[in-house]
Amino acid sequence: MTARLRSYVDLVRAPAALTVVGDTVAGAAAAGMPLRGRQWALPLSSVALYWAGMALNDWADRKLDAVERPERPIPSGRVTPGAALVTGGALTAAGLGLAGFGGGQRAARTAAVLAAAVWTYDTRLKGTALGPVGMSVCRALDVLLGAGGRWRPAAPAACALAVHTLGVTALSGGEVHGGSVTTAGAALAGTTAATGIAVAGRGGANGGASRIAALGFGAGYAFTVGAAQLGAARRPTAASVRTATAAGIHGMVPLQASLAARNGAVRTAAVLAAALPLARKLARKVSPT
Repeated sequence: MTARLRSYVDLVRAPAALTVVGDTVAGAAAAGMPLRGRQWALPLSSVALYWAGMALNDWADRKLDAVERPERPIPSGRVTPGAALVTGGALTAAGLGLAGFGGGQRAARTAAVLAAAVWTYDTRLKGTALGPVGMSVCRALDVLLGAGGRWRPAAPAACALAVHTLGVTALSGGEVHGGSVTTAGAALAGTTAATGIAVAGRGGANGGASRIAALGFGAGYAFTVGAAQLGAARRPTAASVRTATAAGIHGMVPLQASLAARNGAVRTAAVLAAALPLARKLARKVSPT
């Protein structure tokens, strides 16, 4: 990998995109319409919009990063602010195009709302009291992107990812200077609620197999994410908060797998879960935060 390409991989946190692929998969399964054919462009749309958000995040935070994270691509001089902004715009356009190709007008409209939410979060809400809410809205819309306009049956899955994201984003605010017991405790409560949403219900078309798989993936999610958040709640140092934040980011995968399995997409859920070790391995080379 060339140094220039590596800089852009760092800019968009490329490996972390493995944690968003399952959003549209979970949304489609919840809506009773598993992804097929051209619809597989919808997860790619999610990835493009996620990468766009990461590029915009670094563009918006370039002055703060110069102080707190000088190794990031923009403050280190590896990527110019203008190039980061252009990258964010190009990836946004790609995400919108992929959504229209994979899901038609309804998906394109949802993607447009999602893109607007991403830009609003990065340029206006990030770092404010509404920041975690804005990020959770982005995640919910990403789930609904896979639902093909059937938002009502996909609402529980969107809610589970939104609640999880709300807690992780609020907690991540303490990655540099340390967090608080209250915030970490609230994030842990969100993980408990998301687990309950994921494993509740009668299961999908596969009946007992769907329920068992959902319980298994849900338990894995609750244990890995909950344990790290409990550690941060007991001692909310910057190091423990960073550990809990990373666990929360990676924990989206088993949560998505649990939601997909509960709605009958057991095989797809297994594939999602199998990607988690790869995401963790790649995160050692490129930080997801």
